[in-house]
Amino acid sequence: MADALNVIVDLSHHNGNVDLVQAQAAGIIGVIHKATQGTRYMDPMYQTNLAKAQSAGVLWGAYHFGVGSDGVEQADHFLQVVQPGPQELLVLDFESNAQGPSMTLEEARAFVTHINETLGRFPGFYSGHDIKQSLGTNTDPVLASCWFWLAQYGPTPVVPVNWATWTMWQYTDGGLGPQPHEVPGIGRCDRDQFNGDLDALKNLWGVSTDSPLAG
Repeated sequence: MADALNVIVDLSHHNGNVDLVQAQAAGIIGVIHKATQGTRYMDPMYQTNLAKAQSAGVLWGAYHFGVGSDGVEQADHFLQVVQPGPQELLVLDFESNAQGPSMTLEEARAFVTHINETLGRFPGFYSGHDIKQSLGTNTDPVLASCWFWLAQYGPTPVVPVNWATWTMWQYTDGGLGPQPHEVPGIGRCDRDQFNGDLDALKNLWGVSTDSPLAG
């Protein structure tokens, strides 16, 4: 834990009008933003905040909120909206859907496999209680190919047996979980620790370790 970097936030339209220049000046290095949900929905602030991130010089990532429908169709929708380059982090958000059917493990496998077949890289896999409940003590070699982003608002991260460790840890939703909860220019928000140093963070993002980040 001593080596973890507390320099990432994840956002959606629920965060409203954010100032990423101010957030970057306060130490934020990476932003992961909701892009899509299901097979049709696009977050209305995705493009706006992408432009803000580019102006602020912060690393950019996109996540898809998975629902109970065809995993390949969801992956295609996500890729069509994001149009990812090699330095955009991609993530599948696997959690309960309050608005309809939730994504199944089979649909999640189809989603991440299609991303890998299309881009040559697996996305990250974000989950907490839901994946622990779905897998139990079992393992899933397809999902294990994804780096793991743990959602848990307690003091100590507990990783499912499917992964050796966490790569990112969403330790707060801006209310629950350890401090700090806020970021200048954003306010209360989801904050995330990275399990490694700056070079490892750049490597995850596909950025050269020789490339300076805005400072």
